[in-house]
Amino acid sequence: MARKQNDDLLIEDELAAAFLNDDDLTADNQTAAPAPAAEEAWDGDDSGFPGELAVDVYETDEKLVVKARTAGVNKEDLDVSISDGILTISGTLSSGDETDATNWHIQECYWGEFSRTLALPVSVKEDEVEAVLKDGVLTISFAKIKQEQAKKIQVL
Repeated sequence: MARKQNDDLLIEDELAAAFLNDDDLTADNQTAAPAPAAEEAWDGDDSGFPGELAVDVYETDEKLVVKARTAGVNKEDLDVSISDGILTISGTLSSGDETDATNWHIQECYWGEFSRTLALPVSVKEDEVEAVLKDGVLTISFAKIKQEQAKKIQVL
């Protein structure tokens, strides 16, 4: 494939190909199929999909920690579970205002169900977990399972 004057820059076709997946290609696998118009791609009805909760996941020497911003959620409205290394956090965020508004001018806040499921990146002791909701932040701490170092096998 020919390059433009500056060999360090990808040409437009290469850039486009780098950001396309196989579904975006036509039958000849050379040109991208046109993307659907914005109106076609999004119909605005998200009532069947709960909001996705953003999380931070990090580890210390002894623990794996998952933090999620859950401001405005009561701990009674949170459901946290783990099974086979898969953590699920779900709940409901209520505005607390059951008004019969007839004309919204701005509505940017998300109210309703949210959920997040993620595979934990390290092995943890599922029965040694602590979940604390403080100042709008849910912090879940797991004790990590110590991974044994590889044992040297002497070849005879």
